[in-house]
Amino acid sequence: MSIFKGAGVALLTPFNEDNTINFEELGKIIEDQIAGGTDALIVCGTTGEPATMSYEERQSVIEFAVKTVNKRIPVIAGTGANSTHTAIKLSEQAKEVGADAILVVTPFYNKCTQAGLYEHYKAVATAVDLPIIMYNVPSRTGCNILPETAIKLAKEFENIVAIKEASGDISQIADLAAMNDGVLDIYSGNDDQVIPILSLGGIGVISVLSNVAPKDTHDMVMSYLEGNTKKALSLQLKYLNVIHALFSEVNPIPVKWAANIMGYKAGGLRLPLTELEESHKKELELAMKNACII
Repeated sequence: MSIFKGAGVALLTPFNEDNTINFEELGKIIEDQIAGGTDALIVCGTTGEPATMSYEERQSVIEFAVKTVNKRIPVIAGTGANSTHTAIKLSEQAKEVGADAILVVTPFYNKCTQAGLYEHYKAVATAVDLPIIMYNVPSRTGCNILPETAIKLAKEFENIVAIKEASGDISQIADLAAMNDGVLDIYSGNDDQVIPILSLGGIGVISVLSNVAPKDTHDMVMSYLEGNTKKALSLQLKYLNVIHALFSEVNPIPVKWAANIMGYKAGGLRLPLTELEESHKKELELAMKNACII
């Protein structure tokens, strides 16, 4: 059974002025996401800035999300690390506080081989009996899960159930779909490729766009899955300029600024991330106005 179908939000983490986590605002954002029709909550993924959080902060955000959601939708915890030992520790902590599943990015910086990727995910899957979504984003990690490796892992470990595909390589994703044989759910990891990946058998998206447009991102996916491809495509194209602007600088720089101008107290970013450049602010604001987000 799939963890979710539809649009899961890659949730940002709001900070106070002193860069501590703003749990009050996080609660408000979560409630607004649920009200907007978001199908799953992904916390401490890339958009949530976990790379600059301590173990304790990551655990506290996951635990807070689990308690706030209270089983209304799945809570998926980002527990990836460049050390397998650390990924296991974070995954165990996520299970302890009640996460429904974990999102495990490929080990960044190490640039391990396919054999190394296999052993990494094998170790996590063996240590923690939660459903696992593998996260393939080579542009950020320097490491690419090839289709053969992903399928092998899914066939051998029953709790490796899905992959977030953010390689941007539609040909590779087509190869993955062709050899899938129903063992692995495929989620788009790129908001500008939702419809193409759904057309290859994907069942949803883990989305940055959902932070600012949860209902339409949900509707985009579900319209496609329910056969209304015309509506789905119109929503994909409606938000294309917003999506481009949300990635004008490295995620989550633009989406945090977007959340702030929407009225959320998203706060700033922890170094080495810095504030969105003025030219990109204008680009994003115009795109959001044209899409009737603000």
